[in-house]
Amino acid sequence: MQPNLSHLYENPPIWLSLCFGGILIITLAVFYAALRQAVPTKAGFILFGILTWLAVLLALAQSDFFLKTDAVPPRFFMVILPPFTLILALFLTKNSRRFLDQLPIQTLTWLNTIRVPVELALYGLFIHHFIPELMTFEGRNFDILSGLTAPLAAYWASQNTAAARRKLLIWNILALLLLINIVTHAVLAAPLPIQQLAFDQPNVGVLKFPFVGLPGVVVPLVLFGHLVSIRQLTKKHL
Repeated sequence: MQPNLSHLYENPPIWLSLCFGGILIITLAVFYAALRQAVPTKAGFILFGILTWLAVLLALAQSDFFLKTDAVPPRFFMVILPPFTLILALFLTKNSRRFLDQLPIQTLTWLNTIRVPVELALYGLFIHHFIPELMTFEGRNFDILSGLTAPLAAYWASQNTAAARRKLLIWNILALLLLINIVTHAVLAAPLPIQQLAFDQPNVGVLKFPFVGLPGVVVPLVLFGHLVSIRQLTKKHL
């Protein structure tokens, strides 16, 4: 079955793009705050690297680079593979694991509140036919629950008790599963050779400027925060 690509070259509303630009700024600001607490002398360098990566993605998206859906290998993989490979690499070396253990769990937990406006932006993309309904909270995406409960989880992160750490660990695992759920659906709904879902209204929104920053930056940072938090929590006596 061939996906319906009638909206592939249409532009999202300017107001929606500006709102998502704000989401990117807030995400980077909160993550930078975490870096400042952990490695103040290297925080600026790390942020510069993330901004450079984001700038490359945005420039390519602005030139419609990712809209060539029949390219081999799929160009969308260039968005998701580098950050996920970097995250994996950070957990493999002793020096990088030391850095991971310095990151503040509470700030990383607050980062998850961004998932509420992200879900609202996704709903806006659905209304304008850029993503399928299954990627919204009216479909199979329950990720907004992670954002709504993030303040409670951040409160647990501020409590230095075994009970609070257990609750925070469970929350991180559940929120991580919700993230994996929507990422899986988003990939399977994208107009790629592996597409299995939503052929009538495929996921073309994340191929566009500035929404390519969602799979390229926002999702990896949220995923990174969960993995770091789970690592730190499981290292402590629960």
